Amino acid sequence: MPAISLVVCLYNEREYLERLLEQSRGIYDDLVVVHDGPDNANIRELVEQSGGRFFEGPRAYQQEPHWPFAWGEAKYDWILRLDADEFPSTEMKQWLQDFRKGAEPEPEVTGYTCIWPIWNGKRALSDRWPTGRQFLFQRQRVRFFGMVEQTPIPDGSFIPLPLILHHQPKRCTYGIGNLLFRSRMKMWFHVIAKSLLGKPTDLPCWRWTSDQWPSNWEELRRHPLRTGFKRLLLFPAVELSRAIKKKHAYPFSLMMSPGIHHFMLGLTLFREQKRARR
Repeated sequence: MPAISLVVCLYNEREYLERLLEQSRGIYDDLVVVHDGPDNANIRELVEQSGGRFFEGPRAYQQEPHWPFAWGEAKYDWILRLDADEFPSTEMKQWLQDFRKGAEPEPEVTGYTCIWPIWNGKRALSDRWPTGRQFLFQRQRVRFFGMVEQTPIPDGSFIPLPLILHHQPKRCTYGIGNLLFRSRMKMWFHVIAKSLLGKPTDLPCWRWTSDQWPSNWEELRRHPLRTGFKRLLLFPAVELSRAIKKKHAYPFSLMMSPGIHHFMLGLTLFREQKRARR
């Protein structure tokens, strides 16, 4: 029977973590929490009272650089990777309980994905999309380098499941304003751009040994402005096609967001490359 380690990396999100741990009782066998920098919210006490292990990592202003360390500290190979402001639905909790009682999945199964509903600050906008959120994986079947927005790269396959993972912070989780005016997003653009000036192996890695960037990042590195403009035009069309095909009522700003996001990435990277050449 597969055992599960719940791994959470966060920064001063005690209130959200309390909710997550309350909603996650009985679905994991091990708890690892890594804090991004010094713990100023007394999160260690909460974690240890919940039977978990708490670690302080160096301040990175993002959670991804902490994942390789956190996964290494986990007791079990199956990693349940949740953010502090998320929590599993009733159906997901039941599925995880059944998973822990069942047989070990076949070796070609790397993990599982779920539905991650868009949240407008008060309610979810759907219960069928977006899909593809990786929530459970076998750590010996993924490779990863610790950069913002990078997800684990599977050796095998992720199996999509019709389960919901709630993402419910106090703010809206989508929209053009989120991209252009949220200070954390601006900082992440710069963090990603500076990372792309080097090699993936310069970053904290999990089973990742190549100095080569995956093609989606390499294209952005080689032609940041051209790639940014291309994705600005292409991605909304892709989102619209997906919405029509799946009969989803996507908000206009949601369809525009991926393209604007990649354009801002390209623009920021172009500026960082220009600055680095001086």
